[in-house]
Amino acid sequence: MPGENLDLSSDPPGPRNREPARRFVGIHFACCDVYSRVYVNRESTAYEGNCPKCSKRVRLRIGPGGTDSRFFTAY
Repeated sequence: MPGENLDLSSDPPGPRNREPARRFVGIHFACCDVYSRVYVNRESTAYEGNCPKCSKRVRLRIGPGGTDSRFFTAY
């Protein structure tokens, strides 16, 4: 029957003024069996962070000949 269809539409969302996403790698801290993200430092030379439970420090240098892996285990 005519008029029984519901036709919904809307304008596409406008441009967002978002900051670019921060680069990170995933780290499984075996010391406390927890997972956390570790973010790139201000100089963009390494990913640096700490275990969220015991504060054990981790640093993964960025350089040529590296890896494409995004997840690691810190022992």
